[in-house]
Amino acid sequence: MEIPVFTVDAFTNLPFKGNPAAVCLLLHELQDDMYQNIAAEMNLSETAFIIRLNSKDDFSSGARFRLRWFTPTTEVPLCGHATLASAAVLFYKKKNVNSTVVFETLSGELYVRQQGESIVMDFPLNKPTPVAAVGDQPVQEVCLCATTKMLMVRLPDSCDRSVLTSLQPDPAVLLRVDTGGRVRGLLVTMIGDPGCLSGYDFYSRNFFPWFGVPEDPVTGSAHTVLAGYWSEKLGKKKMLAYQCSSRGGELELELQDDGRLNIAGQAVTVLQGILTG
Repeated sequence: MEIPVFTVDAFTNLPFKGNPAAVCLLLHELQDDMYQNIAAEMNLSETAFIIRLNSKDDFSSGARFRLRWFTPTTEVPLCGHATLASAAVLFYKKKNVNSTVVFETLSGELYVRQQGESIVMDFPLNKPTPVAAVGDQPVQEVCLCATTKMLMVRLPDSCDRSVLTSLQPDPAVLLRVDTGGRVRGLLVTMIGDPGCLSGYDFYSRNFFPWFGVPEDPVTGSAHTVLAGYWSEKLGKKKMLAYQCSSRGGELELELQDDGRLNIAGQAVTVLQGILTG
């Protein structure tokens, strides 16, 4: 077995920032346990597998591929940064000749295209709904997205960004928050300051111990939830978001008239090799 593998830092134009994903190029499907073994070996928040669908295509000429994502412990239905990383490998490393490539995934068809120095992904939009009255608690709003099972907590607008960046949630405690399977991710967010130099509309940090990922550095799938929420609150369809993990990453968001979401970002390949076994 020899599988080309890349490590790509997504949602950044700098190496060792953003969110790293492993990307494997497959000529055919593997057994499920092999996907999981490889993802555990790579030990990143996600490992993506691009699988050729047509034997006549290669990774430079094909316009349609299957795409699967695995954390070190399980397969996931949607991953933004590993999709961005996968497209970066096809466009930048394999010099794919198509202006748009289509990934067949557990979340349906995802169209991805180049736009200047960025890659734009056409993703579903998953709006959350309020689930709790918070009263005098030190949070402004709590919402749940039933589709993604992500619980979103908005900090008060009076909070300084340091309140968000200094959070240190205990993964073991988070796993006990909900034992019924309704929650599989925690998104903590706060309003940004579009008037300042960076121009960010909102900030977030995102935690997924349910998938073996205590904190995800930059999370595209979480922004399918956050974008729907903040678009309504801010009255904007175009937004710039920053996920302020220790690595940090920037996402350009645009709600489409068809009810979907464009997520754009940059990516940098930091490693290339061959996986053998």
